[in-house]
Amino acid sequence: MKKNLNYIALGLGLILTLNACDVNRLPETAISDDVFWRSENDLKQAANYLYIWMPSFNTDDNWSDDGFGLTANGISDGSRITPAIDGGFNESYRLIRAANNIIEKAPRAAGNASIAAIDLYTAEARFFRALGYFSLVQRYGDVPLILKTLTEDSPELQDPAAPREQIFDQIYQDLDFAASKLPTPTALGTANFGRISNTAALAFKARVALFEGTRTKFHNYGNATKHLTLAVDAAKAVIDSRQHDLFASYFNLFQYEGEGRQNRENIMVRQFGVSLTDRVSTHNYYRGSLENGNHNPTKALADAYLMRDGLTIDKSPLYKTPSATIEIFANRDLRMSHTFMKRGDAMMTTKPIFDVANLSFNRTGYMFRKFANVDDWNTSASRIDRPVLRYGEVLIIYAEAKFELDGNISDADLELSVNRTRARGGLPKLTNAFVATNNLNMREELRRERRIELAQEGFRYWDLIRWKTAEIELPKPVLGMFFFRTEFPVNAQPLLTADNIIIAQAANFRRFNPAKDYLWPLPINEISLNPSLKQNPGWQ
Repeated sequence: MKKNLNYIALGLGLILTLNACDVNRLPETAISDDVFWRSENDLKQAANYLYIWMPSFNTDDNWSDDGFGLTANGISDGSRITPAIDGGFNESYRLIRAANNIIEKAPRAAGNASIAAIDLYTAEARFFRALGYFSLVQRYGDVPLILKTLTEDSPELQDPAAPREQIFDQIYQDLDFAASKLPTPTALGTANFGRISNTAALAFKARVALFEGTRTKFHNYGNATKHLTLAVDAAKAVIDSRQHDLFASYFNLFQYEGEGRQNRENIMVRQFGVSLTDRVSTHNYYRGSLENGNHNPTKALADAYLMRDGLTIDKSPLYKTPSATIEIFANRDLRMSHTFMKRGDAMMTTKPIFDVANLSFNRTGYMFRKFANVDDWNTSASRIDRPVLRYGEVLIIYAEAKFELDGNISDADLELSVNRTRARGGLPKLTNAFVATNNLNMREELRRERRIELAQEGFRYWDLIRWKTAEIELPKPVLGMFFFRTEFPVNAQPLLTADNIIIAQAANFRRFNPAKDYLWPLPINEISLNPSLKQNPGWQ
């Protein structure tokens, strides 16, 4: 299934020749242009290098109200300061430079490579350039827009930042080109599974456009209609392509059973090895991040899961105050049990020698479960792929973008989108009548569905940013589970509320300044290198 991982291994060889130092001071390739860029294989090897930037496992949800680590997080609690350097800033420009290099030089292979091949690898490069620029503008807003390789003497090194609207227009152009030139997932087949497809370009465009459309709308700038329309159209194009479908099992979606082209929910994945002896790389996400407490769910996330009747815990007659940890999961959305570790799960009873979370590590008393695998535990070397973009997200993007664009959403569009993901959780259908009858808010329910379906996948912080609700949610205390004294070790002494809820971080240690914290600070070194760059408001 994963023999095509070898193409990425080949690309790693280019690291030595495309080595980089500072973001705007990247050297030219060490491979002579006289002997490279001559064949389709040269183009493929150059494009392979881009895949090292495919997003991998992370603990980004710790920046939000959904996750908490072993220690406080400066992004979510407002304690960070302006950095001298920022790896996210520099790495994004390293990716952009590598992509620009291919876009510029791929035409040199004409005569030995077909126009279709040149277009194919140029399209991959333009996709990754869009990926790099979205990461930058999402964090920093206006940044330099560099569309060619630069030398030490290039005057563009001193250019000011481009407006975010110009950057998004370029992202859309790159993704449109990619979508028009890349093959379908069916055409890629099993042999080339893992390479970027045309539906990946469309799905990523939908993600980008939803982010900027809603951020524009709720932060009150720019043209929200433009971006939301693009989000709706791109998501609908993926749906209409019939290339993708939901995987039957939500839990197995994040296990070995969910890997490869046979899982049509996969749109874009970060691939790992076939076996311990046949691998490009492995990861230690479960033992390094989940079991050891670097990434734990919060009470806020747990309470967001609906009861099986589709109502919240404060509205549903199915909800009973739990008297034990296992009862928290009774009559809930099935995805909660697939996302949260609980007593009776294999990882709680077989490998770790505890049957409730270890409060010395899992400070909230909860543990995440996605990607936890008993067989990987002994080796500390998992090969489970990381889904970067999947069809479930596309369906949710379509529903939210449609609602925010029109101010409402039809039952037909709900049936096409979020009712499919809700069905996997065992929930009743979301309809306009259900919302009205139960005095619910459609926007809140669509946002809830996104939160639940994509929990533990790194989206929540950016959702709070684009909805302009970070200033409401992030200053709240980080709370965990009810402290069941008969289940947790007798020597456990967590900080508790008056009603025995674990406090992972008290509210007096948390703040969010809406005047500055909706954008990240530009690294000081970058402003020193280019005085035309202006620091974001509040970070001077």
